Amino acid sequence: MNSSDPESGPSTGAEAEAAAWVVRHERGLTASEQDAFSSWLAAHPRHRAAFAEQRWSWEELDRLNGLRTSVHAGPDTSLLAPADGRPAARWRFVVPLVAASLAVIAAIGYLHRPPAAAPAIAITALALCEEQRLADGSQVDLNRGAAITVLFTATERRVRLERGEAHFAVAKDPARPFFVEVEGVSVRAVGTAFSVKRSADSVAVLVTEGTVAVNSPAAVNAKHASLVTAGQKAVVSLSPQAAATVVEAVAAAEMEERLAWKPRLLEFDEAPLAEIAAEFNRRNPVRLEITDPGLRARRLSAALRSDNVEGFVRLLEADFGITVKRGPTGIITLKARR
Repeated sequence: MNSSDPESGPSTGAEAEAAAWVVRHERGLTASEQDAFSSWLAAHPRHRAAFAEQRWSWEELDRLNGLRTSVHAGPDTSLLAPADGRPAARWRFVVPLVAASLAVIAAIGYLHRPPAAAPAIAITALALCEEQRLADGSQVDLNRGAAITVLFTATERRVRLERGEAHFAVAKDPARPFFVEVEGVSVRAVGTAFSVKRSADSVAVLVTEGTVAVNSPAAVNAKHASLVTAGQKAVVSLSPQAAATVVEAVAAAEMEERLAWKPRLLEFDEAPLAEIAAEFNRRNPVRLEITDPGLRARRLSAALRSDNVEGFVRLLEADFGITVKRGPTGIITLKARR
């Protein structure tokens, strides 16, 4: 899809494209549409924000659609009768116009008011990683098996990590701080990016952008929170005899490895098939195996989501004459077609 100028009008610009993607998301994306959506997001910085805005508006309109008036009695027609006996023809036009204007103003006010307390929302990633855009524009990536509960109010944004690992890219809103809570550990951010991993005996926080404050159960109050900046990780032990939070630097290679599970767009330009398979294997539980040396060296160009192994395999079968054999243990063997 060719992206439009993000500054153009809503009928032809990024907003219109974003609205179309929201509609497709509501009905469910095919594998090819998911790839196209990832490419569209990466094409321009404005696209991600436009999609968040359109998604939020869609959700708010859904809520408006569910609203029902609590007043069912008919109007008191005597209130509209002319006081001096003259015809009230002028008011026949004015009253509906005023009512319509008030309805539009009320709807606009509802859509743009600061969010009030909302019911908690549970989000779970099952077999695959899950990407979610929250109502405030923040993005959450859930690793396989992870689960969170989201509770936003007019004054703060809270997410509880129930299990697993999640990465948060937090939308800036200083008036509404963003908290991630797990097992008594609280991570506070305003506009930053970080991951939180819950294990049996510890909570690990990895910061990829900005700074967060990590408050452990052992900390007396927020003044004792540990500040963790981009390129650092904090590990909080859940043991009752735990020492203070450990904060240390993380090398770029380790950072990349720890976040390899996050879905992203992989782009290959004349890369050996062995290299492409290794990249997918590093990011997914399914394993691609190539036994033919000639096939391992075959060069391909492609752009695919890192979690779309099935889409990649279908592409190899359909367009590159490669035979695919699926084993019972999650191993997919690739062979040159004879």
